[in-house]
Amino acid sequence: MTIEVGKVFEGIVTGITKFGAFVELPDKKVGLVHISEVANEYVKDVHDFLKVQDKVQVKVLAIDEKGKIGLSIKQAQSAPERKAVRPHREFHTNGEHRHVSTSSSFEDRLSKFLKESDERLMDLKRNTESKRGGRGARHAD
Repeated sequence: MTIEVGKVFEGIVTGITKFGAFVELPDKKVGLVHISEVANEYVKDVHDFLKVQDKVQVKVLAIDEKGKIGLSIKQAQSAPERKAVRPHREFHTNGEHRHVSTSSSFEDRLSKFLKESDERLMDLKRNTESKRGGRGARHAD
């Protein structure tokens, strides 16, 4: 089986690093799926999406003169799979988390963020003012 740019193969994940995953192709050659080509969403840690011995569909993106093979999982998916909305976990600074659908518009998420940010800022101001003696308190000179 000849490996050519643009072809799609089924491979097995043989190793995972902080910058991507190594995938063994059918002819025992190994290529790299860069972290940016793992999924259609932000990937902070490849381990969240893949594990060693997973079978994955990969598309060959490039083969350089040294024989290194660049692969993509997200480009091997069909168009409907790429657009699928999957819930993801959103973490907050206080350690709690909740599931949020990525289908909400940017403007909705931005306005929600601003509202929550204003609420947190007001709480912080209240706490700070109470430690200083309240609003408008004057210090005796």
